[in-house]
Amino acid sequence: MAPRSTRAGSEMALLRQAQPPGNKSVAGGGSLSRLPRLSPTLPIDMLLLAAASFLETSGLSIAIVCAAIGLASALYLIKMILASPAGNEKMREIAEAVQQGAKAYLARQLRAVSVIAVVITVLVAVFKDGPTAVGFVLGAVCSLAAGFIGMRIAVVANVRTAEGARTSSKKALQAAFNGGAVTGLLVVGLALFSVAIFYLVMQRVDPAKTISSLVGVALGASLISVFARLGGGIYTKAADVGADLVGKVESNLDEDDPRNPATIADNVGDNVGDCAGMAADVFETYAVSLIGAVLVGALAAGGGAAVVYPFVLGGVAILTSILGIVFVNRTNLRPANALMGGVFVSAALSAVVFWPITQAMFAGGLKCHDVLTDTDMIYTASGIYWAAFVGLVMTGAAVAITNYYTSTAHAPVRKIAEASLTGHATNIIAGLGVGMHATALPVLCIAASIWTSHHLAGLYGIAVAVMAMLAMAGIVISLDAFGPITDNAGGIATMSQMPREVRAITDDLDAVGNTMKAVTKGYAIASAGLAAIVLFGSYFVDLKHHLETVRHLTGPALEASLAFSLKDPNVIIGLFLGGLLPYLFSAFSMNAVGRAAGAVVTEVRRQLLARPGILLGTDKPDYAACVDIVTKAALKEMVVPALIPVLAVIAVAALPDGARILGGVLVGSIVTGLFMGIAMTSSGGAWDNAKKFIEEGHHGGKGSEAHKASVTGDTVGDPYKDTSGPAINPMIKVVNIVAILIIPIFF
Repeated sequence: MAPRSTRAGSEMALLRQAQPPGNKSVAGGGSLSRLPRLSPTLPIDMLLLAAASFLETSGLSIAIVCAAIGLASALYLIKMILASPAGNEKMREIAEAVQQGAKAYLARQLRAVSVIAVVITVLVAVFKDGPTAVGFVLGAVCSLAAGFIGMRIAVVANVRTAEGARTSSKKALQAAFNGGAVTGLLVVGLALFSVAIFYLVMQRVDPAKTISSLVGVALGASLISVFARLGGGIYTKAADVGADLVGKVESNLDEDDPRNPATIADNVGDNVGDCAGMAADVFETYAVSLIGAVLVGALAAGGGAAVVYPFVLGGVAILTSILGIVFVNRTNLRPANALMGGVFVSAALSAVVFWPITQAMFAGGLKCHDVLTDTDMIYTASGIYWAAFVGLVMTGAAVAITNYYTSTAHAPVRKIAEASLTGHATNIIAGLGVGMHATALPVLCIAASIWTSHHLAGLYGIAVAVMAMLAMAGIVISLDAFGPITDNAGGIATMSQMPREVRAITDDLDAVGNTMKAVTKGYAIASAGLAAIVLFGSYFVDLKHHLETVRHLTGPALEASLAFSLKDPNVIIGLFLGGLLPYLFSAFSMNAVGRAAGAVVTEVRRQLLARPGILLGTDKPDYAACVDIVTKAALKEMVVPALIPVLAVIAVAALPDGARILGGVLVGSIVTGLFMGIAMTSSGGAWDNAKKFIEEGHHGGKGSEAHKASVTGDTVGDPYKDTSGPAINPMIKVVNIVAILIIPIFF
C-alpha cells in the first residue's frame, strides 16, 4: 500500500476522481484515460510507487550528496593542478604578479560591495522579513565564493598550462581545462548545495516562509553577479583596450609583450572578468533557475514531487558533468572537438538518466494550475521528461550556434577578417552585421523551446526546461574558464621568452578559448531568456496570491488587476520602460570602459615617452601603475549601472497602477535584453577571432594594415563581449527578482 505522504498516491487519487475532459485537460490533448492507472497490487506498479516515494522524500538529500560529490571532485582537481610543475623561476614570477593583482582587486571589490550588501540586507529585513534577509546574505556569499575560489585556481593553472605546452598540446589542454572544471563544479555544487540546504532548514524553522524566502537567495546571487560582471568587465576591457591600442597599433608590439606597461593589468583582467565574473554570473543564473522552478512547482502544482524534481535534475547532472570532464581528459581529439565532445557526452548521459527519474517521480501524472492560461491541467511523466529534454537540446543548440558565429573555422569570422583588408570601418561594419545575424537562430530556438515545453507541461514545463539547461552548467562553465587560463598561459610564455613552438600551442588553445568564452556567454544569455519567462510567471502567481489573500480581491476586480493586456496603455508604457533598461544599462557600462581605457592609454603613452629604454628592453615598465588605474576605475564605475535595475523597479512600482506597468517592464527588459546580449557577445567574439585569424598569417599577418584594422575591431568588441553584453544577463533577472520581492511592499 502506498504511503499516505507520497505525491504519487495523492496524484492517483486525484486522477481517479478527475472530472470529464471538459473540466480538466491532459497536456497535449486527449482524455484522462490515457494516463497510467497504477495498481499497488502489481509488482511493477509497487516498484514505481516505492521509487516515487523514495525520490520525493529523499530527493533533496540525493541532490545535496551529488552537490557534495561535485565539490569533492573540484577539490581533487585543485590538488592535481597544484601537484603539476609550475615552470621556471621567471614563469612563476610573472604568474605571481598576476595572482597578486587579481587578489588585490577582488579584495577591494569585496569591501565596496559589502557596504551595499549590508544596506540591502537591512532593508530586506525591515520591509520583508528576517528569513529573506538571511537568504540574501547566503546567495551573496556563495556567489562571491564561487567566483573567488575559481579565480584563485585559474591564476595557478595558467603557469602550469604554459609549462604543459613545453611537452604537448594535450598536456596544456588538460591543465587549462581542469583549471576551468574547478570553477564549473564549484558553481553548480555551491549553487545546488546552498539552495537545497536553505530550503531544508526553512522547512524545519518556518515552513510557511520557505518558498517566499528563497527569493532572497536569488536576489543576493543576482546582485553580486551584476557587480562582479560589471566590475570585472570594466577592469579587463579597460586594460585590454589600452594595451592593444598603444602596444599593438602604435608600437607594433606582440600580444603580451613584456615591454607593454599594461600587459600585467590585461592578464589580471582576464581572471577577474572571465573567471570570477562569469562564475558569479552562472552561479546566479543556476540558483535563480532552480528557485524559479521551485516557486512554480510550489505555487502551481502544490509542492511535493514538483518541488523536489528540479533538485534531483541538478544533482544528477553534476554526476554526468564529471563524466564529461573525464572524457575531455582521456580523449585524443583536437582541443575544440574534445571540449565540445565533453558537453555532448554530458548532455547525452543526462538525457538517458532523466527518463527513469521522471517516470518514477510522476508515475501518476502531475496536476497543475497553469497560470499563463488559467486552466487546470494534468501533465504526464513523459510530457515532463520531454520538457527537460527540450532544455538539453537548447543547450546543444546555443553552443553550436554561437560556435558557428565566433569560431575561426567558420564563415562569419573569416568574412570579418576579409573585410579588414579594406580598412577599419569595413571591419566594424562586418562585425556589427555578424552580431545582428547571430540573434536570429538563438531567438528562434528559444521561441520553439518555450512553445514546446509549455505545450508539454505548461509553465512548469518551461521551468523544467530551464533547469535542465542550467543543469549542464558544470561542464559548460569549464569551457568558459578554460579561455582566460589559456590566454594567461600565452602571456606567460611570451613574457618569459619561451620557445616559439610553445607560444604556438598556447595561441591555438587561446583561439579555441575565445570561441568557448563566446559559446558560454551565448549559453548564459539564452538560458537567462528562458529563466526570465519563468520569473515573469512567478511574478504573476505571487501577485495573484497576494491580491487574493491580502487584498481579498475576487472576480472582475482581481481579473482587472492581473490583466496584462496590450490594449492597456499602462502595459505598453511598461514595455517601453523595460525595453529602455538594457540600453541605459549598457550605455553606462560602455562609457565606463571608454573612460578607464583612455586613462590606461594615457599612462602607457606617458611611460613609453618618458622612458625610451622600455621599448629597447633596457628598462622595466611600471606595471603597477596600470593595475592601480583599472582597479580604481572598475570599483568606481560599477556602482551606478548595477543599481539601475533595482531603482527602476522600485520607481515603477511606486506609480499608480504600478503592478500592471511593472509587468510590462519585465517583458520589455527580457525582449530587448535578450537581443542585445546575444548580438554584443557574438559580434565581440567574432571580432576577437577575426584578429586571431589574421595573426595566424592570413591577409598579410601581424603588422599588416588588415591586422591593424582587426585590432580596432577587437577593441570595439571587447566591452561588447566582456562587459555590457554578458552583464545584461544578471540585469534582466535582478529586475524580475526585485519585482517579486516588492509585491507585498507596494501592492
